[in-house]
Amino acid sequence: TLFRSRRRGPKGDRGRAALARVTLVAFLRGVNVGGHRRFRPSELVAKLKKYDVTSVGAAGTFVVRKATSRTAFLADMRRALPFETEMMLCDARDLVRLVEENPFGGKAPRPNEVRFAGIFAKKIADPLRFPVSFPPEGEWFVRLIGRQGQFAFGIYRRHMKTIGYLGRMDKFLGTRVTVRNWNTIATVAKLVEVTPKRPASL
Repeated sequence: TLFRSRRRGPKGDRGRAALARVTLVAFLRGVNVGGHRRFRPSELVAKLKKYDVTSVGAAGTFVVRKATSRTAFLADMRRALPFETEMMLCDARDLVRLVEENPFGGKAPRPNEVRFAGIFAKKIADPLRFPVSFPPEGEWFVRLIGRQGQFAFGIYRRHMKTIGYLGRMDKFLGTRVTVRNWNTIATVAKLVEVTPKRPASL
């Protein structure tokens, strides 16, 4: 089930105007996790200064305000990184639209549950049925609730088995996926709508 957008009022219109200068949000997959593929986001931001990049957290999430060419930015990003990894890119307006739709509603998550968004390496056109749980029977550790454009969203439980089940989303969705906590997604959505005066990293 594709998550469908509701009508947007004046606030949404102002948001689109504020995003005129924001091109991309970049997500690196599998970095700064468990001692592997470690790097300093602040150093990467400095190397990519011409793109006006802001880092959000340590997991490899970046707002890129001056990437007039995705190809050129990706090439420079790869040269700036000390290792090879996958990068998922999305238009910041699409991410803000997802957050504004508030797909989780107003109900707070349970203490052992974490809301997340998965960002696709490429957009998918195949219709998918949601919700879907991993594993499909018995106690679930990851549950995808729906999809909107280049994103899927869901809930995972705090458990040692969870990371293995998150890895199964690639096969189900038919593309490589990287996951971010919903709090990170919400932070990025707020960041891309602020005035140009901002820190180089958060």
